[in-house]
Amino acid sequence: MSYRDFFVKKNISQIVSENSHNKLAKVLTEKDLTSLGIAAIIGAGIFSTIGEACAVGGAATSLLFVFTAFACLLSALCYAEFASCVPVAGSAYTYAYVSFGELVAWIIGWDLMMEYAIGNIAVAISWSDYFTSLLQNLGMPLPEYLCIDYLSAERIYHKIQMLGRGVMNYNFTQADYEAWRAWMNAPQISGFRIILDVPALAINIFITWLVLIGIKESKSTGNVLVMVKVAAILLVIAVGISYINPQNWNPFAPNGISGVLKGVSGVFFAYIGFDAISTTTEESINPSRDVPKAMVNALIICTLLYVAISLVITGMAHYSELSVGDPLAYIFEKYDLKWLAVIISLSAVAAMTSVLLVFQLGQPRILMSMSRDGLLPKIFSYVHPKYKTPWYSTWVTGIIVALPIFFLNHETVTDLSVTGTLFAFAIVCAGILFKRSVLDTSKDTFKVPVYSSKYIFPSTVLVLLILYSTLYKEDFFGFFLTINAKTILTKLPIILFLLYLAVMSVVCYRKDLSLIPVLGLTINVFLLSQLKVENWMRFLIWLVIGLIIYFCYGYHNSVMRRNK
Repeated sequence: MSYRDFFVKKNISQIVSENSHNKLAKVLTEKDLTSLGIAAIIGAGIFSTIGEACAVGGAATSLLFVFTAFACLLSALCYAEFASCVPVAGSAYTYAYVSFGELVAWIIGWDLMMEYAIGNIAVAISWSDYFTSLLQNLGMPLPEYLCIDYLSAERIYHKIQMLGRGVMNYNFTQADYEAWRAWMNAPQISGFRIILDVPALAINIFITWLVLIGIKESKSTGNVLVMVKVAAILLVIAVGISYINPQNWNPFAPNGISGVLKGVSGVFFAYIGFDAISTTTEESINPSRDVPKAMVNALIICTLLYVAISLVITGMAHYSELSVGDPLAYIFEKYDLKWLAVIISLSAVAAMTSVLLVFQLGQPRILMSMSRDGLLPKIFSYVHPKYKTPWYSTWVTGIIVALPIFFLNHETVTDLSVTGTLFAFAIVCAGILFKRSVLDTSKDTFKVPVYSSKYIFPSTVLVLLILYSTLYKEDFFGFFLTINAKTILTKLPIILFLLYLAVMSVVCYRKDLSLIPVLGLTINVFLLSQLKVENWMRFLIWLVIGLIIYFCYGYHNSVMRRNK
């Protein structure tokens, strides 16, 4: 066993040839792909996490949406070049196989499960929250113990017990009391309480079945859902403008830049999904032309909607009021526009249904690609003879999403999904940066524009550091002066990012790398450095589990290694 065996690479012609006999239905146009992108992006983010972001960042959260969109656009351009040159299913997994070799490809394939499958758990839980709220408004409430996961209800129950004994202080929300009632009212079997999120489980089963029966049926459903939710968002903006009080925008950034950056996780979660377009390239009629256009189209449309929504809700209410699970519905209920609140709830259900659909489309195709390469059992690449979909991978994805719904909460799975997605984006940008020579960048394929980073990147880094240390002197120098044994772990991500800036500045000056992939990689690394250390610990545990599977099965069954 040589270390070179772990980095054996594929070339483009080999990948296309290997997959030529696996005929998936080619039915997706640029319009369909753009619709899939919008379906994946606009979902739980704009209907739930946007409230938390605005509550700490104020109206300046609109600028954070623009900054995050810029980061996603840089990554999208890199995705688009890969998708144009490597028109097969697999997304970042396949691109990493071409750029870095098998081991990195496996890590990315395993990591993408955090974006699609784990991310879908978060969306399913949010879908359940809005659906049960809608039922309650219609006079058909479900019992609390059928609308929450077991561990969340148990945790809140024990917190209330400790509060009663005077052990702790805690400000309980309405959701906490509902969790407590779920625990107290749940039926029991031999002392075990029956608590599960039935709506989240039900929608997962339905979406899995819909994805299984065919891409054509899935795209038709997705297109309808996209039109419904975009129309609802435009209605919210049109009605909300007349209720804006400009005084609510003052101050524009109430907690400064640090407050705005606290919303990074929630804002970025609102953009997760555009890369799902690249997983359907085998089902695209003209992937080299349509996939790049669809990614850019989807990002531009969604960014305009996000900026408008964030300005409307921060103008209609004081930013401190927006830390709620359903900020859009809350705002209009405040102005006694309950008819619009009902429409928002309906559109939220439609929005998150379409997100579930697109994510559930993406994950099976990644598993299928890994199976074709021998890294997973062959059954994962079986295509259904009637529906022309990867049927086994689809059902496995459904099970992966379904089981954690019983015990994981929304915050945990959201953090995992964001960490995994940013890591995948960074690898794709790095793949374009260091391995462009292996891609077929002929006139018929999309290519990321090439600009020199030799002087621009190092000088930009230096200017930004000087400006920040001058404008925020106490924060800048206080960060370094407070480094000690107790704080080193929490400060480690920022320290590693600063080291990255120093190394990348030198590399850009000496190697004159392409600027756009450098900026994409840098912004993704920066966003990763803003996440909590706990997120990194969970991410590393997930990667270790994946590496164990690779060394026990994938390494010994790799098609590339056998052929070599």
